[in-house]
Amino acid sequence: MKETNLNYSIIDKLGLDLPPVGLYYDLFRPNDGFPDLDPDYAGSICEILRYSQETNSPFVFSDKNKETCVGKNMVGISDFPPSALSGQIGERLGVFNAPRCNARLYYSVKRLPVGTVNYVSFVPYSFIKRDPDVLLFAGPADKLEPVMRAATYSTGESYTSECTPVMGCSWFMIYPYMTGKINFIVPAFVHGPHGRHIWDPDYVVVAVPYQWVPTVINNLNEMPLELSGHKSKEKYYSEFEGILKDLEEEMKNI
Repeated sequence: MKETNLNYSIIDKLGLDLPPVGLYYDLFRPNDGFPDLDPDYAGSICEILRYSQETNSPFVFSDKNKETCVGKNMVGISDFPPSALSGQIGERLGVFNAPRCNARLYYSVKRLPVGTVNYVSFVPYSFIKRDPDVLLFAGPADKLEPVMRAATYSTGESYTSECTPVMGCSWFMIYPYMTGKINFIVPAFVHGPHGRHIWDPDYVVVAVPYQWVPTVINNLNEMPLELSGHKSKEKYYSEFEGILKDLEEEMKNI
């Protein structure tokens, strides 16, 4: 196991009510020393994620655990039944008007190949020993603004968001891992997290894949977490107008 050299404690300063969680996808049993998820616990994979946040506890999920949605199918532990792949579920939920609309999603939504993952670890950030495959943040948009800004602070990258009205776990657990792209979603727009009340209605979820974790964590440690122009409308205009005035004076010396 290669131990991390990143300073995750910077996350303390974001003031989040729920701890960000590192996700790990392993074929073999990880040797991090974390216990198995309680075999009596039953929930969807997004509820399992929230359980890790609420209890601030790391654990390992596997085929031995009960899962009440499509989580095992998305992470590659098992495959979808034909009834799901044909789009039958979405129409009956009222999300789509015909199975063919729901079926389209299975052609494009990211999911890990069956048999490639046997263990999924959920590790709140204060317990992280090795850098995660995906680092997941959940909270109000204003508190997660520094996380998104940390991705563009030293790169100039733009923000993007992709999601569908079902299988939201794919978009914040699998899509970032398979594409290497940071993704953010509004859980209230997705049937499962909305219906299960996983997070508050004003929450967003930001998923950072392993390629971007060092950039985001290092930039959080370097950059100002709260910008002066965000403190009030008056401060915003005062700062912005002052910058424009200074630039106007500097341009006179060209």
